[in-house]
Amino acid sequence: MANPIRVDAFDHIVLRIRDKAAMLGFYEGVLGLSVDRDRPELGLTHIRAGRQMIDLVTLDGPLGRRGGAGPGAEGRNLDHFALQVRPFDEAAIRAHLAAHGVEVVEEGRRYGADGTGFSLYVRDPEGNTVELKGPSD
Repeated sequence: MANPIRVDAFDHIVLRIRDKAAMLGFYEGVLGLSVDRDRPELGLTHIRAGRQMIDLVTLDGPLGRRGGAGPGAEGRNLDHFALQVRPFDEAAIRAHLAAHGVEVVEEGRRYGADGTGFSLYVRDPEGNTVELKGPSD
C-alpha cells in the first residue's frame, strides 16, 4: 500500500519566545519578513516566510505557558532551521547583517532541500540559529 502522506514543503515552525519586540525586529527588520496575523489573546504571531510561516509564541501567553521553561543556556527549542534565500548575493547579505549588528556564526556548503549550496548561519535575539540557504551548486 502506498503511503498517503506526501510532504511538499514545511508549513510552519513554532518558536517559544521571551521578547516579542526583539524577535519581530529581527524577523521583520533584518530578514525582511512580515507579520501575517497577530493573535495576542493566544500570545501568537504568525510571520510569513515565503509560502511557509514562522510562529512566535510568547512564553507568558496561553500557548507558551503549556511548554514549560523557555529556551536558555541549557537547552533550545530546536537546533536550527533553514530559510531559502533567492537571489543569494553573499556580499550584500553580509553587509546587511553587519549593518544590523547580526554576526555570521558559521558558514559553508551544506546539503538542503534543493541540493548542496552555500549557507550563512546567524542567531536571532533569543539564540535560535537561522540558516540562510543559498541555491544548490
